[in-house]
Amino acid sequence: MTGVDENLLNTSVPHSARLWNYLLGGTDNFPADRAAAEQVLAFLPELVQSARFNRQFLGRAVRHLAGPAGVRQFLDLGAGLPTADNTHQVAPDARVVYVDNDPLVLVHARALLTGSTAYVEADVRDPSAVLAAAARTLDLDRPVAIMLLGILNFVTDDDQARDIVATLTAAVPAGSYLVISHPTREVNPEAVDRAVAMWNDGGAAPMTVRDPATIARFFDGWDLLEPGLVTCSRWRPDGNDTTPTSEYAAVARKPS
Repeated sequence: MTGVDENLLNTSVPHSARLWNYLLGGTDNFPADRAAAEQVLAFLPELVQSARFNRQFLGRAVRHLAGPAGVRQFLDLGAGLPTADNTHQVAPDARVVYVDNDPLVLVHARALLTGSTAYVEADVRDPSAVLAAAARTLDLDRPVAIMLLGILNFVTDDDQARDIVATLTAAVPAGSYLVISHPTREVNPEAVDRAVAMWNDGGAAPMTVRDPATIARFFDGWDLLEPGLVTCSRWRPDGNDTTPTSEYAAVARKPS
């Protein structure tokens, strides 16, 4: 990081981590965050559903990786404010490194830290710094699950986003996993466009949506797990609501 964005500390400006916390039923948010959320919910009410489906996807993906896939290390970028079913709670026997650039998240993260859980205050746009800090907790010579849920959409340049993913994935060995969720226009595109425009007009950090084909390219060279890149509610459902949402997700394994 070259310095903390002043909007991260300005509670009068809505911020994505706090807004997402509000949508998930948390209390670590401010009037500006709640107002921004309610503005969007007025014409995109499924945003609450999308946030919750994305959190449920995280749980199903981590349970699979920590269970049948045997992963014992997670690098969770853009972790946001802690709510329920955080990565370290779903995989309590694993080493987990959370990464975020919001100092408010850091305050809350300190209360969660255990011997196998660490927090890195860093920006996803500096993946080399992220990896250097993560290596203090994780063994990057052993498989790692790289978690990029709802974070690449805040890297609006496609080439930069691909370079970030390429740097992160090049640093981990075969048998590692890549988990991505990302907003699309696949469901209710006009409302999604309006929501993004509203956020970019007044939010702390601009965001973008990408089509599934563009998101799929983040996984180039990796083996996608079934069912591939799908609306996140339909990734290996386990009794959850499978209503389509504009948030798409996939999990892939780095081949030998």
